[in-house]
Amino acid sequence: MEQLIEMYLQLQPIDIIKVILWGLAAAISFSFSIGNARVWTSISLGFFLIFFSQAYHMNPWAISYYKISAFHNIIGTVAVMVITHGFLEYYVFCRTFEISGKKVIVYLSTLLLLAASGAFLFINPTPSPNTIRNIKMIENAIWVFLSLMNLELIRKIYLAIKDSTISKAFIAFGVVFLCIFLWKGAELYLQIFQWDRDWQDIIAVMTDEVSDIDKYPLRVAFSETVRKYAGVASSVSVGGTFIYIYRLLR
Repeated sequence: MEQLIEMYLQLQPIDIIKVILWGLAAAISFSFSIGNARVWTSISLGFFLIFFSQAYHMNPWAISYYKISAFHNIIGTVAVMVITHGFLEYYVFCRTFEISGKKVIVYLSTLLLLAASGAFLFINPTPSPNTIRNIKMIENAIWVFLSLMNLELIRKIYLAIKDSTISKAFIAFGVVFLCIFLWKGAELYLQIFQWDRDWQDIIAVMTDEVSDIDKYPLRVAFSETVRKYAGVASSVSVGGTFIYIYRLLR
């Protein structure tokens, strides 16, 4: 079993590239949240958190402590919730020109939510590898559905402010969430059919089931390619979008 877990956590070049690019995107988005209006705070903070959800690839503690690995997935779930809240706030702002609360409230609320999630993991039994996989499936499912919701919110925001200069930035956000939808959707697709290569042996050991991954090589290969490169494209587009917005607002 330990060998199977090590296989799952074995780094690939594409994983390292993705983590580094998300780190750059996180730095850009977080610095953007500090230096700009309250209405951008939730959006930029959420994208900042994605880096930590992906950093399990390079987190040595995740190898031995399954709770830490699970916490990375929870951070990813919180990230998309914060982003969605941010776009909802921006849409309300477009309609009413009202901004509710202060920036510090966003930071503290997010920190409190993460702390509560960490406490939940701490007081409960250590999750098994299969449980961690289920948690990741839940994270991916939430990302897929909220990505669709965010695409609709972005469309509505764009229509509300299409005559302004900043409207072009929301076209860029649309590209970002299209990439994220493909990334998380492909990963969820592989997990649903138990075609995620990193976990198929673990599933077989724990459930005595035989994977049918060899019967659908083209589907699996296509989905894995989309998952890998859509994740990289997401990080690049996020960083580029915030740099673009920064220049527009400067």
